[in-house]
Order: sequence, then C-alpha cells, then structure tokens
Amino acid sequence: MKQLIKGLTVLCLSAALVGCGADSSSDDKTIKIGASVTPHAEIIENIKPDLEDLGYDVEIVEFSDYVKPNQALYEGEIDCNYFQHTPYLEDWVANNCENDDDLVAAAKIHFEPLGIYSSKHSDVSDVPDGAQIAVPNDTTNEARALQLLQAQGIITLAEGKGLEATKADIVENPYNVEIVELAAEVVPTKLEEVDFAVANGNNALNAKITEYLLVTEDKDSEAADEFANVIAVRKEDKDSQKIKDLLDVLETQKTVDFINDTYDGVVISVFDVE
Repeated sequence: MKQLIKGLTVLCLSAALVGCGADSSSDDKTIKIGASVTPHAEIIENIKPDLEDLGYDVEIVEFSDYVKPNQALYEGEIDCNYFQHTPYLEDWVANNCENDDDLVAAAKIHFEPLGIYSSKHSDVSDVPDGAQIAVPNDTTNEARALQLLQAQGIITLAEGKGLEATKADIVENPYNVEIVELAAEVVPTKLEEVDFAVANGNNALNAKITEYLLVTEDKDSEAADEFANVIAVRKEDKDSQKIKDLLDVLETQKTVDFINDTYDGVVISVFDVE
C-alpha cells in the first residue's frame, strides 16, 4: 500500500509540474516583432519601454524586404510582424500558405499614402513625351500606383480592373510613358534615373526622397482604410495575451503624437484612441 501511495504521489507531482509548465508557456513574456526599418521599427521602438513595463523582453527584428517577414512569422520565428497592408498580406498568404487564413491582420495601425516623386520635374503635370515612371512590381502596389497615375491624368486604365490592374491594362497613354516595374524597396533608389517614381511612404523615407514628393493618394480616400499597415499574426495567436498587450500600448495617443511629429504627413495613424 505504501508503494502505491508513493507512486500516486509521484504521479500527482508530475502532473502538477506539467501544469506549471503549461501555465508558464501561456505567460510567455518574450515578444519578437518583425518590422521594416522605417517607419515600422521606429514606431515599435517608441512603445518598447511600455511593453517592458508590462514585463516583456522585446526584440525588434528588422527586415529590408517584403518576403522574409511573412515567412519568418509563418515559420514561428517571430510573434508578429509590422510592415504591410492587408491586400499584400492576403496575396502573400494565398500564394505561400496551406490555408487562406494562416496569417491574419490583428489591427490597422497607420497609412502611408502612395506618392509620386521626381527630382527632375517640379509638377506632376510636367510629363515629357516618353517619360519613364518607376512603379512597385508586386501585385497590389503596382495596381495602386497605376490608379494614382490615372487620377493625375497621365494614363487611362481599362474599366473594372481595380487592384488587378497591370500596365497591360493601360488603354490610353497620351504621353507615351514607359512604366518601369521594380521591387517596391528599389523604386525610390532609382529616382535619379527616371522621370517619376511612385513609391510607398516607408520606402521613400528609407531612401530620404520625401523632399521630392509631388502628390499623394487622398488621405481621406478608401485607400487609407484598404491599405492601412497592419500588425500581422498567426491566426491562433490573434487573441493571445502578448498581442493584446502589444496593441494596448501601440494604439495610443503616444503613438499618434510620435507619427505626427516624426513623419510630417508621409505616415498617418488610422486607429481610434480611446
């Protein structure tokens, strides 16, 4: 009987230890956030002390491309990422994941109006015949760039193409412009080589070309909602405590003030401050 009681005691202690382990993992206080250098990592760096005050060990993993942050998140190397808008996230997931909701947006944080930049021309209406215009080559951003060029009267696209538009859908090209497709992060670095460049706000900031901005998407347009940059997570982690804590300190007036003071309209916050 004593041996039986002893055995049961060992089993109970083992179960307790296992239970403690489970609780410990659920209280994981390390958070790894993947982010583009500008403005995303800078915005996170601003609220890093607030996460640390909640007991978190915070690691910001900086990325310079548009593929690795989602791959790292999908493979569990980081807890979330912050660099993309929802259409890009959904497009990436559709082409790289087993399920269409493996990665999801947890919250919309800011909008970077797509802008037309030029170091050669002072007005977007000053389009020479045969002008070269660099645009991002990823699906959603290229269509968005073409829509912006259409809004400025530079080209006309076939009706109904929306975010599926490509340069093959240009039906009127009065200036005979040449659309030069480049990786989004490369576009602003080629500003001196083309007449105009249509660049994302973060890439323009990274390349330090914001002084050459001529026009942007309307900040009150549907694009501000459609293309807001998000915190992306694995679906199963969307309601985790660490993501809730991250959003609690991120969606604050402190972040709004930092964005307004730092980026001068190239980046704007889109969340409501309670």
